[in-house]
Amino acid sequence: MQLHFSRNRIILFAVGLSFLIVVFLFVGFGYYLMSPAQKGGQDQLFLVREGSTLNEVAGELKKKEIIKGKSLFLFWGRVMGDSRNIKAGEYLLNSGIPPHKLLNILTEGAVLTHPVTVPEGFTIKQIGKLLEKKGLVDRQKFLSLTGNPDIAKLYGISGPGLEGYLYPDTYQFSRGLSVISVINTMVRRFMVVLAPFRKRIEQAGMTIEKVVTLASIVEKETGRGDERPVIASVFLNRLKKNMRLESDPTVIYGLRDFNGNLTLKHLARSTPYNTYVIRGLPPGPIANPGREAIKAVLYPVDTAYLYFVSKNDGSHYFSRTLSEHNKAVEIYQKKRRKRHRKTS
Repeated sequence: MQLHFSRNRIILFAVGLSFLIVVFLFVGFGYYLMSPAQKGGQDQLFLVREGSTLNEVAGELKKKEIIKGKSLFLFWGRVMGDSRNIKAGEYLLNSGIPPHKLLNILTEGAVLTHPVTVPEGFTIKQIGKLLEKKGLVDRQKFLSLTGNPDIAKLYGISGPGLEGYLYPDTYQFSRGLSVISVINTMVRRFMVVLAPFRKRIEQAGMTIEKVVTLASIVEKETGRGDERPVIASVFLNRLKKNMRLESDPTVIYGLRDFNGNLTLKHLARSTPYNTYVIRGLPPGPIANPGREAIKAVLYPVDTAYLYFVSKNDGSHYFSRTLSEHNKAVEIYQKKRRKRHRKTS
């Protein structure tokens, strides 16, 4: 009887001790989750790269002394089912944020973003340089992906790459995103802008690739909104007559060694993009056009113009015949030479 009573006391003691240990651990764990590593810690930038695991993120948080213990942070993340929900991006964190709030911030994706404005008519080379300057992408990797026809096919685009399909707009990008994520955002924006024009493209008997290629040439030829539909009409009229487009921007796009001075030698050089040599459109867009340039190609002004020349003030003089065009060239080239002599 005495022995049985002693065993019961031992069992009760063991159960009580186990309960106290569990309570102690629970309270201790709760204290860890609610207590910052250091009160009044200074803000610091924390980068989570796309594809990073919770283990890697926790290790970096510990290294930067934003959290005290890696193991408990990992345990809480797995308990909450957030081990695969960490969002890539750049965060502003500090050691004064309790671990449970840190995990919420990382899973909700409360990232810092950086505005990037891509002007209309920028090429993928210019876009890559701009994004790299902002610290958002590796330019060489960006050019490798955007210039890959197999990547373009993934978006249903046939052509030499994604030139023309990275829509010029203002974006909010976070550092840490993969290059392909940045590209996806820009191509998706293009598709949204293009959507209202798809029916018109079918009615015009054109393909998306043809529309975008021609729109990119219009975009590079003029910055004036009122001239875009007129310039589009010139190129469309020339295409109908099987005339060469003879567009300087296409020639420039095909040159690797262009120094800003377009010469007769350049105009005679045989490249896939030299529309002084080839007939029809080049193999793909020469820049990334905006909505108005695309609209100009699909809704051009009805004209008989076949030629245009710069008036050296941002506008152009349009002609129906070659003789009229040659006279205009003589007039405006003389004016340009005179202006050049005065300023040199």
